[in-house]
Amino acid sequence: MYEPVAGMSTRNGVTSLIAGVTHSMRIAVLLLTVLVLSWDCLGARAAVAGEVPTKPGVVKWHPGHYYTPMTFMRTNPSIMAQVYAELKATPALRGLQIRFPWPELEPEEGGYDFKGIEQLLTELVPLNKHLVILLELKSFNPQTLPVPAYMRTEAYEGGAFPFSTYGQSAPRGYNLKLWNSGVHDRLVALVAELGKRFNSHANFEGIGLTETALGQPIESVSSHDTEKYYDNLLDVQRHMRAAFPNTMTYQFVNYPREMLAGFVDHMRTIGTGLGGPDIFLDDPGLNFDHPNKPKGIYLYYPHMSGLIPLTPSVMQANYDNSRHDGKGRVPTIAELHSFGRDRLRANYLFWTRAPGHFQQVLDHLRQIPLQGNPAGGLDASCPKAYQGCVE
Repeated sequence: MYEPVAGMSTRNGVTSLIAGVTHSMRIAVLLLTVLVLSWDCLGARAAVAGEVPTKPGVVKWHPGHYYTPMTFMRTNPSIMAQVYAELKATPALRGLQIRFPWPELEPEEGGYDFKGIEQLLTELVPLNKHLVILLELKSFNPQTLPVPAYMRTEAYEGGAFPFSTYGQSAPRGYNLKLWNSGVHDRLVALVAELGKRFNSHANFEGIGLTETALGQPIESVSSHDTEKYYDNLLDVQRHMRAAFPNTMTYQFVNYPREMLAGFVDHMRTIGTGLGGPDIFLDDPGLNFDHPNKPKGIYLYYPHMSGLIPLTPSVMQANYDNSRHDGKGRVPTIAELHSFGRDRLRANYLFWTRAPGHFQQVLDHLRQIPLQGNPAGGLDASCPKAYQGCVE
């Protein structure tokens, strides 16, 4: 066999025709190969809208502004009807962030109830909006435990410990005894079940855990238990990445400052997003920056930008004052937005639907131009922790 060369004369031009077809087929194969390689190199960073990735490390990615109804609102149908109307009328809002307490999701040991999550997804899908959930593992009510009732036994050490506001002695709420191996294992089991059910849902955007601050324990917690608490929290996040290989995962981080450097670096290694429960513009603890002393959490965001998801939130108290101690000023919605976008370099920004403030938030978000930027001005780039992102 030989290939015809340019200028060769053949009967009826058959050889020339075959040469042309062969050449065209080779070009087509070459182009297809380039496309396949490009897809792999880019980590499938673009795909058909609504497609659910199946390759581990390729993540559903719809960054932008999300609306956070307060806890009591989720179970009020008339309020939620209004929330959905507001979502529909505000293109910059890409979906909802909703808190779910552990006892609701696992009312009995090994018996799970995800109806609340499923209902929200059913209602969000027709709106083309997405759901991010936050597992509430800390209560701010002395009458509310953040663990299922079956944990109130010796094996789990009761499951939770009471804490107070710093400098005070009255109980303010409860936090997990996450140093207890049984509590850790049951939380990992919950995360695994949630992953089986929701990782493959196109509109299930993300899942995270509440703040790292322990509060001031009513009864002292040993340094060993404290260290174990944070080791186990990171381990839960490792299991969460495994359970949700195609879903954004995050951790709210604020205190203690002494452990932040190592903790955040481990989050980067795991691929866990960095978020926080508050944007206090002028808070001295969160902005703490002195030589040779542990830095406040806001100092870590710029260094993690582009590496892991960044997911800060605006809570009710943040609308009222720029400092946690109330000694600041009343910020504007535009200032809160700018701080999250420019200082914290947010990929996701969660806005609490707080009475007296949410209409101002909606008015502000409705002024954001979205042409070519569905993230509403926030950083939409795919973090390096992921192999790829699918819009």
